[in-house]
Amino acid sequence: MVDAASIVRAFDPRESKLNILLLAVPATVYFNYFQHDENLSFITSMIAIMPLAFLMGKATEEIALRTSESVGGLLNATFGNAAEIIICVLALMTAAENAGTETEEIMINIVQASLIGSILGNLLLVMGLSFVWGGLHHSEQKFSETQVSSNGSLLLLSVIVLIIPTVFNFTVDGTAGDDGVEKLSHAAAVVLLAIYGFFLLFQLKTHSHLFATENVHHEDPNMDQKDAIILLVIATILVSWMAEILVHSVESAAEEYHLPYLFIGVILLPLFGNAAEHFTAVSVAAKNKMDLSFAISIGSSTQIAVFVAPLMVVIAWILDLPLTFEFGILETIAVFLAVTIANLTAADGKSNWLEGLMLLGTYAILGLAFYFHP
Repeated sequence: MVDAASIVRAFDPRESKLNILLLAVPATVYFNYFQHDENLSFITSMIAIMPLAFLMGKATEEIALRTSESVGGLLNATFGNAAEIIICVLALMTAAENAGTETEEIMINIVQASLIGSILGNLLLVMGLSFVWGGLHHSEQKFSETQVSSNGSLLLLSVIVLIIPTVFNFTVDGTAGDDGVEKLSHAAAVVLLAIYGFFLLFQLKTHSHLFATENVHHEDPNMDQKDAIILLVIATILVSWMAEILVHSVESAAEEYHLPYLFIGVILLPLFGNAAEHFTAVSVAAKNKMDLSFAISIGSSTQIAVFVAPLMVVIAWILDLPLTFEFGILETIAVFLAVTIANLTAADGKSNWLEGLMLLGTYAILGLAFYFHP
């Protein structure tokens, strides 16, 4: 039986102060449908996605409590990236509707930048915040080295997939180069999706014992599973609605506030869209559940790089859009550096607050680079 009271309680600001930001939902509706102000709609819809993404994370965490930490981390990472997937798909659909125009190019650039931003945000910002917040509560924390090696290898593979098309385009000029990069990206997308499928088989089935945690932290669910699923569906629908308004207001807001599209895509959209990972990963780190926290942060980056990014390329392929893995020199180098420092920091399976500050410092420097990029 559905307990409507528990679902309503999840939206109560007394349960979480972040729920106060849910006022941005009716504000977005007002500015978009009654005032027709795209600039304010952009701001309020972006703010609205944050608490809604948090509710998605809350519902997912309730469901994940009934599973192992590895499965729980996978669920949190998957639904934590749901807002990102929704925004990217809507942007691609907008690009398809405006084929041959400047809007098509802008939307494709937004999708590429958003994917890069999600990888950077999860690897540096979310993991950094988790290390800092967890480190302030515990002098040293440990997590599975198997997660580091397996996810790290997949992330390095994704970096290779980003580098090769960029190098390919520089070595082959003209139309032949563009066609080659597009074909190469389509083939690489299929390979990455297949590898990610085998990775899930490895993690959850054939070698699940390698991901088992030594210390099991028991925590009782606060919601019935059916109620958690309903909350997840409601939050997802609202996120989709806000994301649609956000995508259609990006161009106007970028011009009005003089923001580079690269900065919007790399920093702003992932920052608000990935709020679920921020709050879930950081909060469980304080409880010394670092396997779950690490699974969410690096797991989300792996999912973006090896699942969401190639999925977007395949969707664009179906929609006949020129979305490729050639994301630009700055973006590619940024991801390479982020993957490198994250792997080096987490290689020993231990974390502290200083390592977290290093990751946050790297994210701040890269963020400034994208902000000042013309």
